[in-house]
Amino acid sequence: MTHELSRGDRVVVTGAAGFIGSAVSRALLRRGVHVVALLEPGAPTSNLDGLDIERHDVDVADAQQLSHIFNGARYCFHLAAKFGFWPKDPSTFYAINVRGSRNVIRAATESGVERIVYTSSVATLGLWRTKDGRPSNEDDFANLSQLYGNYKQTKYVAEHEVLRLAAEGAPVVLVLPTMPHGPFDHRPTPSGKVVLDFLNGRIPGYVDTAMNVAHVDDLAEGHLLALELGSQGRSYICGGDNMSMTQLLDVISHVTGLPRAQRRFPSAFPMLAGRASQFFEGSLLRREPRVPLEAAHMATTVMTFDDSRARSELGYRSRPAALALYDSAKWFVEHDYVKPDRVAKLRWNVPDEP
Repeated sequence: MTHELSRGDRVVVTGAAGFIGSAVSRALLRRGVHVVALLEPGAPTSNLDGLDIERHDVDVADAQQLSHIFNGARYCFHLAAKFGFWPKDPSTFYAINVRGSRNVIRAATESGVERIVYTSSVATLGLWRTKDGRPSNEDDFANLSQLYGNYKQTKYVAEHEVLRLAAEGAPVVLVLPTMPHGPFDHRPTPSGKVVLDFLNGRIPGYVDTAMNVAHVDDLAEGHLLALELGSQGRSYICGGDNMSMTQLLDVISHVTGLPRAQRRFPSAFPMLAGRASQFFEGSLLRREPRVPLEAAHMATTVMTFDDSRARSELGYRSRPAALALYDSAKWFVEHDYVKPDRVAKLRWNVPDEP
């Protein structure tokens, strides 16, 4: 059964002010629907400035706050999630990522919402194939020992709860986005921080790992395709180009005209830095480590993915990674994230549109 977005449809988007969530909200507005944005109380909402949407401050971990939100809604995109490398209170990850997901899907289902798109994460997948140089796909089960940190662990548990609700009849489709790049990365995300650190000259060297780079607006379109064409209870990776860190830095260097670091560090280097930072700053000083151990693990892990299921079943398409990295860099510069002396050295090379 297919679903079609129609003008005037009431569509609830949780996490609507986030990086991917705001891209989904903008994509929905282009379709002429009425977007109902559920926002974390007190969280920044600048990504929604100027958008004609209905807003509600809601704690998704509190089921009572969701009791009337879905009245009259036809569809729901659930993107709200807590992300971080060093939480003072790890229980908040379970409250938002697990209980919050269960609350949203139950409330939406009980209100008669026709379809729910749940944003999971490629962090829930196993990386078995990457040892042989092959990208992972939706069928690769996770190795629990590789679920580093509260975010990955709770997203894994949350996905289990979502699939259980789907088995009970909840009209859920799952999207697993890869590493997003592009405009409106206010935080910035870990993927965006690589671009920002490059722009500010803060990458003296690198570990040559690999990742999948996607434009955030393509990921948003993938969410809409999952709603319209996806199968209930089925997972879809939405991504872009698999790249080594060497290739990624080469592309950023090309689009910005800035030279990249040539020094290549062994994989043991960030892990040693992460363990030291975790012990001295995290354990002894009780403050966020400069090099969180989870981030060190990410920096040394090959994270390449195969999104052919979404391409064949949904018609998903992505633009070249160079365009995603260019749009990311351009947005950081235009919004004063980059030091003036570095801005003066930029020599832009605009990637060709496909």
